[in-house]
Amino acid sequence: MSWFEAMEHHDYEELVLCQDRASGLKAIIAIHDTTLGPALGGTRMWTYASEEAAIEDALRLARGMTYKHAVSGLNLGGGKAVIIGDPRRDKNEAMFRAFGRYIQGLNGRYVTAEDVGTTEEDMNLIYQETDYVTGISPSYGSSGNPSPATAWGVYQGMKAAAKEAFGTDLLEGKTVAVQGVGNVAMRLCKHLYEEGAHLIVTDIRKDSVKQAVDQFGAKAVDPADITGVDCDIYAPCALGGTINDDTLKQLKAKVVAGCANNQLLKPRHGDKLHEMGIVYAPDYVINAGGVINIADELNGYNADRAWSKVGEIYNNLEKIFDTSRTEGIATYIAADRLAERRIELMKNTRSTFLQNGHHALSSRRLRG
Repeated sequence: MSWFEAMEHHDYEELVLCQDRASGLKAIIAIHDTTLGPALGGTRMWTYASEEAAIEDALRLARGMTYKHAVSGLNLGGGKAVIIGDPRRDKNEAMFRAFGRYIQGLNGRYVTAEDVGTTEEDMNLIYQETDYVTGISPSYGSSGNPSPATAWGVYQGMKAAAKEAFGTDLLEGKTVAVQGVGNVAMRLCKHLYEEGAHLIVTDIRKDSVKQAVDQFGAKAVDPADITGVDCDIYAPCALGGTINDDTLKQLKAKVVAGCANNQLLKPRHGDKLHEMGIVYAPDYVINAGGVINIADELNGYNADRAWSKVGEIYNNLEKIFDTSRTEGIATYIAADRLAERRIELMKNTRSTFLQNGHHALSSRRLRG
């Protein structure tokens, strides 16, 4: 399949390749859909196996942002950027400033933010070249690191999922298995610990596991064992695809709710969760807190307003669970339909408006 065929398949609008030889920049910006507004999505820096893999990731993530914004009620479209390179050793100021100039050249069609492998400091460098960046330092009037808002949203979403599965959203006494304890998941663990949940954690980074054990009394297990532990809730919080043919055979949890993107390896794995009676909180709904928070910067950041909107993740998931129950469909399908209906309604409204505007203009010309 050619790249144009791949873009046509899910109706992507734009794919931009960016390079700056002096700084080593090799980046891709993917814009999926701007029906609801400018495309907002983070910049990920990763050591991709190939340029093709990087492009595929940018396209896949951009489409996910379209759905995340639509279902969260944001007036934003979906976009994503990836920079090819090792975030631990390949970063430099010139790279991010060159990237900022590429973003500026899109004239507001794409707004970036922090993502895997990039930091608030990286966003500050991009900000030197463009205003179309969020998640910069609070000293610039921004919201800063989006991780706290993401973690709070996941916590609220997990409570909604627990209510659907267990009849109560109280997490005290519940056992939560957390796969990956990075910045967001560590904050999630704090919320769960403070409510009285029991934690089982794993990560390839031993220092992160030790921190969770020391601070929250978590039990540590090997990464290969986390999906099979006895628990009430499985929280995938690292890379995607951990819900697959192999892990579904091991899963003992009644709820899957975590902060990772693309938790289902394939859509059919969401169908399987539904068949098994496991409540799945669709990833792009439950982990939307960070983007909801930084999206508020586009209106002049107000923390109370932003965090109130993050708290609505609980209600959004209740709607999705209700649709899943009443229509007998998997929750990921219910979430997709909610997002697609909003986008389609806006497209139809816009089309009608343009047609009416054209007719009005034609009438004025005829009368003239």
